[in-house]
Amino acid sequence: MNQNLEYIKKKLALLPLSPGCYLMKNKNGKVIYVGKAKKLKNRVSSYFTGVHNYKTTKLVDHIWDFDYIRTDSEKEALLLEINLIKDYTPEYNIMFMDNTYYPYIELTNEEHPRLKIVRSAKNKKSRYFGPFPDATAARNTYKLLQRLFPLRKCNVIPNKPCLYYSLHQCLGPCIYDDTKEAEKDLRNQVIKFMKGDTKEKIEELTKAMEKASEELNFELAMEYRDLIKSVEYVTKRQHIDFNDYGDRDILGYYVDKGYLSVQLFFMRGGHLLSHEYDLVPVSDDAQEDLLQFLVTFYQTNNVPKELLVPQDFDISLISEILETKILQPQRGDKKDLVDMANRNAKEALEKKFLLRQQNEAKTIGAIEELGRLLQIETPHMIELYDNSNIQGAYAVAGMVVFRDGVPSKKDYRRFKIKTVEGPDDYASMKEVIYRRYYRNLMEQREMADLIIVDGGIGQINAAKEIIDSLHVPVHLAGLAKDDKHSTAMLIDREGNEVPIDPKSQLFFLLTRMQDEVHRYAISFHRQVRSKSLFASILDEVEGIGEVRKRKLLNKFKSVKKMKEASVEELTEVLPQKVAQELYQVLHRED
Repeated sequence: MNQNLEYIKKKLALLPLSPGCYLMKNKNGKVIYVGKAKKLKNRVSSYFTGVHNYKTTKLVDHIWDFDYIRTDSEKEALLLEINLIKDYTPEYNIMFMDNTYYPYIELTNEEHPRLKIVRSAKNKKSRYFGPFPDATAARNTYKLLQRLFPLRKCNVIPNKPCLYYSLHQCLGPCIYDDTKEAEKDLRNQVIKFMKGDTKEKIEELTKAMEKASEELNFELAMEYRDLIKSVEYVTKRQHIDFNDYGDRDILGYYVDKGYLSVQLFFMRGGHLLSHEYDLVPVSDDAQEDLLQFLVTFYQTNNVPKELLVPQDFDISLISEILETKILQPQRGDKKDLVDMANRNAKEALEKKFLLRQQNEAKTIGAIEELGRLLQIETPHMIELYDNSNIQGAYAVAGMVVFRDGVPSKKDYRRFKIKTVEGPDDYASMKEVIYRRYYRNLMEQREMADLIIVDGGIGQINAAKEIIDSLHVPVHLAGLAKDDKHSTAMLIDREGNEVPIDPKSQLFFLLTRMQDEVHRYAISFHRQVRSKSLFASILDEVEGIGEVRKRKLLNKFKSVKKMKEASVEELTEVLPQKVAQELYQVLHRED
C-alpha cells in the first residue's frame, strides 16, 4: 500500500490537460518509470484509480512522488519519452533491444568509392545494404564484394600502389588519374549485384572457371567455383518476391498473458535478410509499447522506404515521426508478409513465455520467502559483499546487486582496500560498507533493502557497526559456508541461524548469489594481483618506463601471456635490446 497517497492526490489536482511526459519516483527520489500522455492529468490519475495488472500495481506501490514535462504535441511527448528512458533507464519501463545496432555494408559516394562495414546507416550520400543478421554475414558478403569489384581498399589514398593493386583487386587511383569512370561503373555494378541481378557476374566467373580448367589450373578453377557458390548463397531469393526490389520492414506482434512479442523482419532488395525479436512484459497499452519499440529502433537504424504493419495498429502518431511510407495491407503478398510476422510473434511467445513465467515465479517466490524468514518486507534490491586477499596482500572486495532476484550487473562495484594492513576481513568489511554508504548518503543514492555479507556473525557485526553509525535504514544478513566451501546457512542480523530447506528455490537462489559475489571478488583480486606482478617484473628491466609498461599490459594482459611471447613478439612493443633483457628476466627460473 502506498503510504504517500494523500500527497500524490494533491499533486494530481494540479496537473494540466495537455500533452507531456511524467516521471514516477520512489521514496529515494529515483525515477522508476517514464511515460507519455496526450492529457497528463487523465493519464497520471489513471494509475491511482481502477484495477491494473500485476506490473502496474507493483509500480504504483513504489511511487512516492512524480514530476512532469509539458510538450506542444503527443509526437513531441513520445520522442521526449524515448530520450528520458535512455537517460534514466527506469526499472519499470520496458527496455527493448539489448543490441539495436545491426551491421550494414556502406558503398560510399566519394570521389574514389569504397566499401565499409558500419553499424549505422546515416550518411545520405552513401548507399547501404542490409541490415545483416549478424557481423559474420556482413563480413562474408563484404569479403565477396571486395574480391569481385576492385574498388579502393585504403582509408586514405597513398602516394604509391599497395598489394591490392598487384593482386588486381584495386584500380590504383593512387597512381592513375583516369580511374573515376571505371570506379563509377564498378559502383553501379555493386548496386546491381546487391539487388540480386547476378546473372552477368556468374556468367563471367563461369567462363573464367572453364578457362582455368582447360589450362589445367585446377586450383584457380576451384577458387572460381567457390566464388560462384558464394554469390549464389549471398543473393539467394526468398519465397516471397517483389518486382521493385525495394527496402521494406515488416512488423508483427502478439499479446497474451501479460507479455508482448514483437517481430520486425527486414527485406532488402527483395530478400528477407533477418529479423529483430523482443518478448517483454506488456504495459496497460500494447499500442504504446509498439510505438516505443518502433521509435527506439529507428533512432539507431536505417528507416526503410516502406514499413508494413498489421491492420489493427494505430499508425497516426508513428506516421508523423517516421519519414517513410507506412502501409497496412489487406490482401496480396504484402499482407502475407505481415501475417507471417504475426505468426512468428505468436509462436515465439508461446515457446518462450511459459519458461520465462516459471523462472520469474520461482525467483519472486524465493525473494518473498527470504523476506518472511528474516521478518522484513520483501527485499527488492539486495547487495552482497565478499572480500578477497592472500595473507592481506592485494586486498580487494566485490559487491554485486540483485534486483527481484536477477543480477543487475550495471550496479556491480569493486573496491581496493586502502586503510587495512594485513589479513583482517572484518576491518576490510567495515571500510567497504563505510565507503559505499557514506557516498550513498552524500549523493542521495538509492539504498539497498538488504545487505548480505559473505560470512558469519563476525562479518555481520562489522557491517552492522558501520550501518548503525551512519543511521542507514537497511537490513543485514550473512551467508556462511561449510568445509567444502558450499552455501550452508543463512544468518540474521542478530547472529541467529535461519533454517532453509536445501531443496527450496530460496536455497538455490542464495547459492547463486553467493557464488556470483565470490566469482566477482576473486576475478578482481586476480586482475589486481596480475597487474602488480606484471609491474614488479617490468621494474627489473632497464629501459621500461610507465609508457612501455602500459603498452605491454595492453598487448599481453598478464605475466603468463608475456612469458609465452617470443623475443620477436616483444620487439613489437620494445627495442630489440630491451626485449631480449625482458625475455631473459621472464625465463630465468627456467
